[in-house]
Amino acid sequence: MTEENQNEKFDESSEQSQNVATEETNGNENEEVENVEEVEETEKTVEIPETELEQLKEKLNEEEEKYLRLYAEFENYKRRMKQEASVAKDYQAQRVLTDVLPALDNMDRALKQEGESEDFVSFKKGVQMVYDDLLRSLKENGLEEIESENKEFDPTVHQAVMQDSNPDFESGVITEELQRGYKLKERVLRPAMVKVNE
Repeated sequence: MTEENQNEKFDESSEQSQNVATEETNGNENEEVENVEEVEETEKTVEIPETELEQLKEKLNEEEEKYLRLYAEFENYKRRMKQEASVAKDYQAQRVLTDVLPALDNMDRALKQEGESEDFVSFKKGVQMVYDDLLRSLKENGLEEIESENKEFDPTVHQAVMQDSNPDFESGVITEELQRGYKLKERVLRPAMVKVNE
């Protein structure tokens, strides 16, 4: 090959390389132009009218308020459930204590009986020991006796079943306790049955 032929081939291959490079550059420029057009179109579609934006903001605020109210209600519910569980725990012995009260009354009546025989005195002493142990155990579980005699009548803890006309007592004062009353913590299990002075 001659030098001219080689130069011609070199020139042709250079031109082809330049054409390919130009085509690639044009292709890249076309892609960039398309991408810019897509971005512009996207920006156009993202634009939301002011009124619609305000409506969306209002709706978001409403949803946030609903969420906060719901959260507050749920917290209140949890607190109520915790309180109710605590109250239930405090008063779980109520039913058992209420069932035991008649037995306490019978023991109390037995202890009020009088007798002089040695057997009776021994028996009474045994009943007194059982009564004291039972009462101590019940008090450890929250049972309280309602004090009545010589106290002002209180309808929340006393039940008046008789009236008395005793000049030694003021009006409305309890002169006699007919049946002992009991409370569990602050709850009345059974009011005391009493005789009240007129």
